[in-house]
Amino acid sequence: MITGILFDKDGTLYDFERSWSGFAGAMLLDLAEGDAARARSLGQRIGFNTEDSRFAPDSCVIAGTDDDICAALLPGLPGMTDHDLRPRLARAAAAAPMVEAVPLRALLARLQAMGLKLGVATNDTEGSARAHLTATGILDLFDSVVGFDSGHGAKPGPGMCRAFAERFGLVPGEVLMIGDSLHDLHAGRAAGMVVVAVLTGMADDAVLAPHADLVIPDIGVLPGLLARGAIPSRTEMEGEAPQTG
Repeated sequence: MITGILFDKDGTLYDFERSWSGFAGAMLLDLAEGDAARARSLGQRIGFNTEDSRFAPDSCVIAGTDDDICAALLPGLPGMTDHDLRPRLARAAAAAPMVEAVPLRALLARLQAMGLKLGVATNDTEGSARAHLTATGILDLFDSVVGFDSGHGAKPGPGMCRAFAERFGLVPGEVLMIGDSLHDLHAGRAAGMVVVAVLTGMADDAVLAPHADLVIPDIGVLPGLLARGAIPSRTEMEGEAPQTG
């Protein structure tokens, strides 16, 4: 029986490209002081093409932390320090408009009504995560929200996943870790959770399926799957091969 769900944020709750492409282009142009050529060069450092506003599948923005993004950008920003750049990125990211992958409030309310503990585990900062959840009117539906700076480490480490299970006394094998990147799946797997991949991020089925217990198009299908008992706990699925659905 599944007793809890831990969601990644970007690419899972929110459509990654529709949420972050516009933000990335504007942020890079701002950092480049309006110089399009310099913005393009900065974009290359983080795996973002400013000409077509698209992220490369291996962009550090997709599954990385602010540490990763700052480390990539700073060599292209002479005279700027980490102390200057980090709060600037954090403020801009917190204000970025998120595009819901599916209508979230109704979905989360259904899952909550099923008696599930709900949490968010993101490699974004906790502050940005809370700002985004507040802006889309769903913060109150989560029992826990943690970021890479919340004291449990970053994904693909299992710290955030383990902390969620421990906080609510949940058996890890009865918790779903749902995400759109290998970082999410590796984190959940290391914590002993059931790992579910979604296709609302930048990675496709071919990349995610070998590392997932289940692949779903988006999180909107969860209530139906859970109601039918179609997502077994880790104990129940022992010995079963990964599925695609």
